Amino acid sequence: MKKKQLPNRMSPPKFLAIGFLSIALIGTLLLKLPISVEHGIHTKFIDAFFTAVSAISVTGLTVVDTGTHWSTFGQIVILMLIQLGGLGFMTSATWIALMLNRRISLRERMILQEAMGQYQIQGIVDLIRRVLIYAFTIEGIGALLLTLRFWKEMPLTDAVYLGVFQSVSIFNNAGFDLLGSIHGPFTGFVAYGTDPVLNIINMFLIFLGGIGFIVMFDVMEYPKCRKLSLHSKVVLTVSALLIGIGAIALFMLEFSNQATLGPLSYPQKIMASFFQSITSRSGGISTVDIGELQQSTQFFLIMLMFIGAAPGSTGGGIKVTTFAVLVGSVITMIKGKRDVVLFRNRISEAIVYRAVTLTIISLLLLVGFSMFLSATESKDFLAILFEAVSAFCTVGLSMGITTDLSEAGKVTIAILMFLGRLGPLTLAYALNRKRYKELYRHPEGRIIIG
Repeated sequence: MKKKQLPNRMSPPKFLAIGFLSIALIGTLLLKLPISVEHGIHTKFIDAFFTAVSAISVTGLTVVDTGTHWSTFGQIVILMLIQLGGLGFMTSATWIALMLNRRISLRERMILQEAMGQYQIQGIVDLIRRVLIYAFTIEGIGALLLTLRFWKEMPLTDAVYLGVFQSVSIFNNAGFDLLGSIHGPFTGFVAYGTDPVLNIINMFLIFLGGIGFIVMFDVMEYPKCRKLSLHSKVVLTVSALLIGIGAIALFMLEFSNQATLGPLSYPQKIMASFFQSITSRSGGISTVDIGELQQSTQFFLIMLMFIGAAPGSTGGGIKVTTFAVLVGSVITMIKGKRDVVLFRNRISEAIVYRAVTLTIISLLLLVGFSMFLSATESKDFLAILFEAVSAFCTVGLSMGITTDLSEAGKVTIAILMFLGRLGPLTLAYALNRKRYKELYRHPEGRIIIG
């Protein structure tokens, strides 16, 4: 009798954590099957596990080349993991239940509320329906456009397969690609750095996947209601500023670097700068060799990766809304004011505390894991820090050290990817718990700051 009650007593964060880990282990076992790899290739368990975690966390870091190491079956397994990780396995399970006309229980609605980062449970099932419609529509349009582009250089069936895989991967900000089978292992999209059609399609897919479904809904409803929520205003404004500032910084820092933007024409430099600015916040694909960037540029990308995408999106990081609240808090303190105000709306102290807490915990985790990796890996510290931030913020960019990681390094990066995908959700739930009314308050004390 007690065993039957255990699942009902499991908190939503625990349920999500166990669910993600279970899917990662199932994916690992599937990738270990002989049918999952090309003929004559053997896959270590740690490599299969690393790939499965990278896919379910929609990160994109790889220790083996996706296009040449895995068979079609293995690539489809990875694609399914990406889709489950991007939408969330509870969202996918809800879709199946709705298809079967099964009623969604209150507990399942609570877990969906947690997974989607919503403050209320009302309308959560309708939200899931819209999420699935929007996601599959965007992925479908992206697949069609990419297919038409790849059809120019390969048979139609190959173009369709590549278009579908890349559309799902890029929209979910996963960073996996199959281009190693065309241009050589781990080449990625570098060969298409001057292709305006492919660059524009990919930038739009990354951007749409990174702003979050709530913002998409608001934008679609804007012509009717002529109003955007505060959340959407903050996400769109901060995202636009980060993209613009990032593109300008990348253009200036890499303008004369012959290994990156140097040989390109002015329009191509601008396009490549915008692409790296957009993808560095969670996209995971790149049209330049990240390892050849200036150290100042690499560190700048670390900051963009740490900020990440929007809440409720397929991206990671501390989120643009958290960054906005932090910046607003600094401005409020400098001006000597009391309240943090964004778009003429006062932000509650509880939200400010959550933003500070989430940022500090994320920084502490990155510091600790980076120190451990610096002890296990004989690599430059900047490259190790870049790898750690990319993993925890589920970005997928790398300076080229992923394939050289030790066994301990692979496990560490896998843990970072898992924490990065799940950690903010768990923390948000813990910080959103109902607070009991304190019966007394301690006397106020003063300490010196600064």
